[in-house]
Amino acid sequence: MKPRRTPWFSYLLVVAGAVIMVVPFLDMVMTSFKGPGEAGRLPYRFLPEKFHLDNYLAALEQLNMGLLFRNSVIMTAVAVASVLLTSSMAGYALAKLRFPGRPIVFRFVLATMMFPPFLFLIPDFLILTNWPLAGGNDLLGRGGDGGLTTSVAALFIPFLVSGFGIFLMRQFIVSIPDEVIEAARIDGAGEFTIWRHIILPQTTPVLITLGLLTFVGTWNEYVWSLLISTVNPDLMTLPVGIQLLQSYLDPNQTLPIVMAGLVISIVPVLTIFLLLQKYYIRGVMISGLK
Repeated sequence: MKPRRTPWFSYLLVVAGAVIMVVPFLDMVMTSFKGPGEAGRLPYRFLPEKFHLDNYLAALEQLNMGLLFRNSVIMTAVAVASVLLTSSMAGYALAKLRFPGRPIVFRFVLATMMFPPFLFLIPDFLILTNWPLAGGNDLLGRGGDGGLTTSVAALFIPFLVSGFGIFLMRQFIVSIPDEVIEAARIDGAGEFTIWRHIILPQTTPVLITLGLLTFVGTWNEYVWSLLISTVNPDLMTLPVGIQLLQSYLDPNQTLPIVMAGLVISIVPVLTIFLLLQKYYIRGVMISGLK
């Protein structure tokens, strides 16, 4: 029996990859505690000379963090709830229901994943601007002042449905035995009951994985939020607010304040990921196997 060799090269690659990913994050945290002018000083020092908590207080004051957090939470919460609901329902319909045109609908869902998100910015903005009976518009979407682009609904409407989410759920639900669903139908269960009591319990890990991916993507959304905030500054979210703070402050003097704002903004994402980490890993493994 040959002795088992230690895959030291694989371990080295894993350690190197972990260092590459973790060091910038730690540098951001350390910079958030540095004093004015200390961040741009040469030679560069990783640790601050003295830990300053004033940067976090300054970030909270200059960023109007309450408003930014409110908008980001509303945008992300509604998007995650809607994506999970629509993806699980549409995935079940495309996987287990028989109706005319089902392959065409599924191909259309796949086609939406092939286009870059930036392609839909202008169409989405024009649709919301000309939304009927919104913002003073008439039934034809004319005559108003911005339509839905001035309301908080503009933040989450483009993210209510996810083609990737529908595809992910459909691919997993296909693997659920048809016999279980047919037995429920014979017992008199309707499609909604089957979806609620059979499909959802078996797809919980995948739903959590999809929810985490949607949460991170929506929470960090920048381009659409920036576009909407140009119409109504009260709809500004955390990524936009932090970027604007960085643009008009002296980077050598106030870079720690910007880093403090970034640390504050990633706390919800990091907390939710740590709480749901085991479900996320399980969901990724199950999705890959299926």
